[in-house]
Amino acid sequence: MAVATQQPNTPSIVTRDVPLEFVRNIGVIAHIDAGKTTLTERVLYYSGVNSHIGEVHEGTATMDWMPQERERGITITSAATVCPWRQHRINLIDMPGHVDFTAEVERCLRVLDGAVSVFCAVKGVQPQSETVWRQAKKYAIPVVAFVNKMDRTGADFLRTVREIGDRLAVNAVPVQIPVGAEEGFRGMVDLLNMRFLTFSTKDFGATVIEEDVPDDIREAADTALGYLVECLAEFDDVVMTRFLSDVLPSTDEMRGALRKGTLSGDIMPVLCGSAFSNQGAQPLLDAVVDYLPSPLEVRGPSCAKNILQPQNARDAHTGEPFTAVAFKTMSDSFGGDVAFLRVYSGMAHCGMTVRNARTGGHCQMDTMMQMHADHRESKEAAFSGEIVAVTGLTDVATGDMLCTPELSIDLDAPVEFPEPVLSMHVEPKRSEDRDPVLAALRSLVRDDPTLRLRTDYETGQTLLSGMGELHLEIVVDRLHSEYDLSVRVGRPKIAYRAMAGGHGRSDKKFIKQMGDIAQFAHLVLELCPLEAQAGLRIVFDVDESRIPLDFRHAVESSLRDTAEAGALNGATLTDTEIRVVGGSYVAGESTDLGFRSVAALALKDALVVSGLTVLEPVMRVEIRTPHGTVGDVIAGISARRGRVWEVDTAPAEAARVMADVPLAELFGYATALRSLTKGRGDFVAEPIRFEAVPECQNDGMAKG
Repeated sequence: MAVATQQPNTPSIVTRDVPLEFVRNIGVIAHIDAGKTTLTERVLYYSGVNSHIGEVHEGTATMDWMPQERERGITITSAATVCPWRQHRINLIDMPGHVDFTAEVERCLRVLDGAVSVFCAVKGVQPQSETVWRQAKKYAIPVVAFVNKMDRTGADFLRTVREIGDRLAVNAVPVQIPVGAEEGFRGMVDLLNMRFLTFSTKDFGATVIEEDVPDDIREAADTALGYLVECLAEFDDVVMTRFLSDVLPSTDEMRGALRKGTLSGDIMPVLCGSAFSNQGAQPLLDAVVDYLPSPLEVRGPSCAKNILQPQNARDAHTGEPFTAVAFKTMSDSFGGDVAFLRVYSGMAHCGMTVRNARTGGHCQMDTMMQMHADHRESKEAAFSGEIVAVTGLTDVATGDMLCTPELSIDLDAPVEFPEPVLSMHVEPKRSEDRDPVLAALRSLVRDDPTLRLRTDYETGQTLLSGMGELHLEIVVDRLHSEYDLSVRVGRPKIAYRAMAGGHGRSDKKFIKQMGDIAQFAHLVLELCPLEAQAGLRIVFDVDESRIPLDFRHAVESSLRDTAEAGALNGATLTDTEIRVVGGSYVAGESTDLGFRSVAALALKDALVVSGLTVLEPVMRVEIRTPHGTVGDVIAGISARRGRVWEVDTAPAEAARVMADVPLAELFGYATALRSLTKGRGDFVAEPIRFEAVPECQNDGMAKG
């Protein structure tokens, strides 16, 4: 049933084409190469959005639309689309699986209502599988699991389900079991309906064939069904009553209990299939509709204040005032800057003026689009529960809350992104390209919260920092392909941090005659180290009669700029409190420029007194190695200043070694590991924290 509504300045009556309870906002998450995009391509084909199936390995996947994605066969940026299924509207975002692009997953999951987590039936739960699961749990997102690649050599469904339960600490409950495995994989049994599902090869799996459960799998299916009912009985009274009476619950009763358990986080339904072989996508879409929530069943973003509605969350209802979160921004050479919005309440339309809760400024939505990867479909309006892209919004950043001008509303906490761990110098090949290169880099940095851009304190060169070599490589590639700019780059270096080594104090005056104008500024600073991951804290503990409010912004801005640029050795200052405890000014002779200058000088002097503790990025490393080389791998990690904290020799195909290793020690490790394991070992690493560099490692350390 369509719902009609009209708001002030709306050009015409517009209607919601799908009831809100029939909307699903989901993301597809996984470790790299688990088959997320391959699965998404089947979803688009079977739901009628696409007329053909794109393939990642051929560079024809719809959702991998960037040239860099098609060249490398990996997902780099999140891509949004929408597809219909069983009268429902599924807004779907395909997200990266590579650790360098974890910010894409973080900012998208924050505004989604549910997720499909894809696991490889051969490799099981991989490191990024755990990372994206933690991100989903952080935002209390219900998850349905899909065990992919059941037709691959080494596929083991039950082992993967056990790994999901053990390593993710979740009650993983199969709602399907596979029939066969590896080359013998033929389909799956739907436990709720007790039907054997296969997929026609004549129409690329579009026709689902239902048959009776084969005799050779009947006993296993009955056992799996019994386990499913037992799990559901733990939190559903209806199923519990049937279970105690030794009566099998009806399909609808089990489906209702599964939905209840999934939404509460008590269970994770597990399905199986092979996306590449066109098996299993349709039952997964059914599970999305049946078990994942509508916008009516989840809370909106928390609000610190709201003058029109006192409760602590927005209601996902069209009649409410408009609120939305800009969860992603993207520079666009054709239509200007594009902001991706999740609408939480009310309705938005083209030409509508909205307020940015962070800046307090007003801006207008020029155009509105429904995105299908890089294809755009114009829209007149967007309703609560929808995900759309808009142009015309100025000074909008990731995480900004947008609302109607009369509404006062703020998000309670910004999104936290990991700090970059690698840096490299970037300079244009032609001097006339310097300004265009800087403008392009600033645009890319604005769109990606894990990129940093600054000027090297010692060399004056432009320094770009990111999450890894691939991350930085992609940025340079985009400068050439999207902006037609050629640059020279230095070798990637570790992005060290620094903190005050102890307490330091500086009493500094800035006195300078600049033409006819005398400049005077006086500042007294004290430094002290803070706990890990506390960041930079600036406190004014001085009377306004000594440092007026007019100059405090200039002081704070200069202190942050100097800390970011690396006040002494080029390493960004963090985990330090800078306390302004004294100072003075002279009316008519003190200016913002003078206080900016004295703040930078005072901070450098205080750091000389306090000394610096250099911090280096430490990586969480997972190594898969043959059982016979575990000892050699552990010894090699120890020699690289690594700390092994888990060794799992249970998996038959390869042992798993978990360790924390400084990034500086991982350069060249891929080659060393191949040598140790005769080419059979591999590893993945993700940033986990910064730690103090041991004194013996400080000498000769690369700066910045």
